[in-house]
Amino acid sequence: MIFWIIIGWVGYCLLPWYMVEGGLWSFEWLFSGYPFDEDFAPALFLTAQGEKLWLVPLLIPLALPLLVLGKPKSDPIYAKILILAGALGFGWLIAQGFGIGIRGFNFDWLKALFGEPKIRQFGMGYGAMLCASAFLFLLTQGIAARGAVNGDVFVVSAIGGVITIVTAFVFFPIANMLFSAFVTEKGAYSVFVFASKFFDDRLWGLGCFWGAKCGAAWNSLFLAILVGLITTVLGLCFALVVTRSGFRFKRGMRALTVLPIITPPFVIGLALILLFGLSGSVTVFFADLFGVQPTRWLYGMPGVLIAQTLAFTPIAFLVLIGVVEGVSPSMEEAAQTLRANRWQTFRTVSLPLMRPGLANAFLLGFIESMADFGNPLVLGGNFDVLSTEIFFAIVGAQYDQGRAAVLAMVLLFFTLSAFYAQRAWLGKKSYTTVSGKGDAGVHPLMPNGLAIPVVAIATIWALFTAVVYGMIIYGSVVELWGVNNTLTFKHYVTAFSVRFEEEGIRWTGAAWDSFWTTISIAAIAAPLTAAVGLVTAYLLTRQNFAGKNAFEFGTMLSFAIPGTVIGVSYILAFNVPPIEITGTGVILVVSFIFRNMPVGVRAGIASMSQLDRSLDESSLTLGANSWQTFRRVILPLLKPAILAALVYSFVRAMTAISAVIFLVSAEYDMATSYIIGRVENNDYGLAIAYSTTLIFVMLAAVGLLQFLVGRVQIGRRTQIGAERTT
Repeated sequence: MIFWIIIGWVGYCLLPWYMVEGGLWSFEWLFSGYPFDEDFAPALFLTAQGEKLWLVPLLIPLALPLLVLGKPKSDPIYAKILILAGALGFGWLIAQGFGIGIRGFNFDWLKALFGEPKIRQFGMGYGAMLCASAFLFLLTQGIAARGAVNGDVFVVSAIGGVITIVTAFVFFPIANMLFSAFVTEKGAYSVFVFASKFFDDRLWGLGCFWGAKCGAAWNSLFLAILVGLITTVLGLCFALVVTRSGFRFKRGMRALTVLPIITPPFVIGLALILLFGLSGSVTVFFADLFGVQPTRWLYGMPGVLIAQTLAFTPIAFLVLIGVVEGVSPSMEEAAQTLRANRWQTFRTVSLPLMRPGLANAFLLGFIESMADFGNPLVLGGNFDVLSTEIFFAIVGAQYDQGRAAVLAMVLLFFTLSAFYAQRAWLGKKSYTTVSGKGDAGVHPLMPNGLAIPVVAIATIWALFTAVVYGMIIYGSVVELWGVNNTLTFKHYVTAFSVRFEEEGIRWTGAAWDSFWTTISIAAIAAPLTAAVGLVTAYLLTRQNFAGKNAFEFGTMLSFAIPGTVIGVSYILAFNVPPIEITGTGVILVVSFIFRNMPVGVRAGIASMSQLDRSLDESSLTLGANSWQTFRRVILPLLKPAILAALVYSFVRAMTAISAVIFLVSAEYDMATSYIIGRVENNDYGLAIAYSTTLIFVMLAAVGLLQFLVGRVQIGRRTQIGAERTT
């Protein structure tokens, strides 16, 4: 409590209350008239000068906690004062933030009551954020003191913190966007406007059954189901090959499975076009071999399905590898001791224990397919899907924000339906395999009848992936991809040239600015994404509290909405106070955190479903609190989930397209927006060279993360160690 009291007073008295020019990462204000300059002044200085007087009431909730200093938590007044102070302070911050904006009062009744204010209000800065945090966590401490969730301060604070940030950066901007589905041209609200757009034949038509086109909703649904099923099967095949086979090239195959996730989607599309397009090398070869006319079969559902399967299989693999490794060998050995053969052991013991991973892998593949727009944009042809329709509704000549919102609602309905279907399939069964007991067993190899097709499928897909990436690398070192195949490095020189001068190194390449910005944004976003995701997973799997289902729904919401909608909703919501971050690097970090957080949540849930609650209970019995238990017992056993969250969030921040297009600025340009700009200017060589460089950079980053996170050590022998012992 003392810590948060100090934080609140520091925010009010010492730090700039409003966002300074240059954003949160700029510290020039320290040398530019601080603290007396109005642009950099703390709230105390502003109010002392007779300005921003609406900040004066915050002194009351800041002072209230001082009344209970030294009182025990069991004292009834302790909880009441903290709850009162936190609720008053946080509530007043929200009220004045939304009530007073750039042009004064935001509501007519406030203007009538108080008149026009003389000065405007900017978005919150360091001071306002610290005060808001202090009020929030004083409130949660008061709630914990009243006995909520067994009086556990860490759990109550974590729930309060996650609910607040998810509400601010998921519910608020998306709700702001979706309300536009009911807005008429005159600015009024009407259900009939929504109905006319919702029942559009372009959305629900079934013309594909009699030779015409199906609606975008059905196309998206069928495609997402296929992608979810195929990526889950392929991800399981790769996980089994890596953990349950004697395949000699496991490391190489593991690297190939991760490659597609670290590539901008349209680059995979371009490589597929070069291979299987109308003039593609494979298409032309078979056309000449069999004497048939080449077709445009790639453009449509087949091409999008192949591209999305390539792109999203790594997600399934990253989720499943930890689950497959987490299955207890002692259970499998017990089945074999009872004379079950390897096939019976796999079918009746191993596979059922992998159900949480299979369900989560399918869900992520389904949602990713629904939200993806890069691959359908390149390869879709006349195959319309919801994400591309939303994109063209927003950026096309029609600019129909209401139609985009309706399409987003339909997409959200499909993804939430998949989410609840996944929960129903898992049911309330227990999938615990890691307990507090020692387990020195060895995973049995797959039965031959399963190993042969699994290894064959994984090998064929890995070779196909290698061919696609070989074409990408080849395209980066030729003069003009598909036209002039003269080898050259000029694209790399143009993008990444460096000059050594007396003053030091000069980064003269055209791509360096966007490259360093992308690296820094991704490096900041990745650990924050993993932290929020894993804490959320811990709360969902280990704690019971009111509103848990709504809490889980909120954490998945941003993943179900296409990046285009996220980008536009962020611009609309965060271009004005109280959170005014449009055009800064902060908005990019925030969008990446909450766009990619669900992967950390699902990976954490899948892994934590296998950890016996007795581990937590033993730690608590020995005197550790929930925070110590989470940090010292749970986290060390979640290394596969941590790695999955870090890798996915980092590479998606490096390769994201849809939201980035709307959120970049002249100062904060990202790699993908730069690459798209090169593609629009027909500079394919430089675009592919930049993409190839990003692939190698992210491979190095993934290897570094693997080294830093390490692997789970749970006292099991390896297959090699078992053979030596034998």
